[in-house]
Amino acid sequence: MAQSEQVMGNDQKWRAGRKYFLRSDRNSGIRMMAPALLVILLVTLFPILYSVVMSFSHVAITDNGFQIHLQGFKNYNILIHSGIYWHSVWFTIYYALVTVFVELVLGMLIALAIHNVERLKSVSLVVMLIPWSLITVISAEMWSYIYNGVYGVLNYVLISLHILSSPVTWTGHSVTAVISMMVADIWKTTPFVVIILLGGLQMISKEYYEAAYMDGANRWQVFWKITFPLLRGSIALAAMFRVLQAFGVFDLPYVLTGGGPGRATQSLAMLADQALFTNLHFGLGSSVAVSTVVMVLVICLLFLSAFRSLVEEGA
Repeated sequence: MAQSEQVMGNDQKWRAGRKYFLRSDRNSGIRMMAPALLVILLVTLFPILYSVVMSFSHVAITDNGFQIHLQGFKNYNILIHSGIYWHSVWFTIYYALVTVFVELVLGMLIALAIHNVERLKSVSLVVMLIPWSLITVISAEMWSYIYNGVYGVLNYVLISLHILSSPVTWTGHSVTAVISMMVADIWKTTPFVVIILLGGLQMISKEYYEAAYMDGANRWQVFWKITFPLLRGSIALAAMFRVLQAFGVFDLPYVLTGGGPGRATQSLAMLADQALFTNLHFGLGSSVAVSTVVMVLVICLLFLSAFRSLVEEGA
């Protein structure tokens, strides 16, 4: 009896000591992370909060700097009644939806092809990473040469194949400018989707496929019953990241089309840049940026909720 009580006492002392050391380690970790967390808060959280404050204010430029005067929802009221703003909203939305959908489809096809070819997998990955590794400004400049109406490669190829009878200024018309911009974006960012989906494919056990083929399933049935359900998480992750990037697109249209012709390819990011740094309407530009962030958050939450329900159904 005394021995068992001694064992229990030692166990309690051990547990108490373990809790003490764990608490001590946690407190030490928090103290070590505190400077980095403080820097992150100052670099990210403060500008965000400051932008929100500016969106509800009128910023007057003076000889000594600038003055902020709160004016409520006046800037947002201007946006709601602005046709230019709504054009940028709808352009950004359908640009994001079309490019992300095409990239997911192409990314899935390419990822499946690379996954099924073991011998050339490493070479294929290196080739796929070339477009993604290019700086967007350089990529946009390259595509501007391809689309050029005078010496562009695209016109030369299409005229040589007798598809066109005369050169076309691809970025000079609203419809062709939007399509040209989408093609450039899809070419650059599809490898990002491929890498994520290929990682998801490699995590799927081969035993599932072996069992399915033994039961007489064909490739199409295997894809819809095994591959696609198990890849929903990777697809959701790739789509979410690409939606975030597509809503913030700025450098590609800025270099490739300049937001034109007219305002045909003017994204929300370009509109905010024009209001903030060209027209010096800091309050109005901040309201454009804040409204964009709100739309992105809502879309991502809806997207994640929808995919979560799909994953639960497939589980």
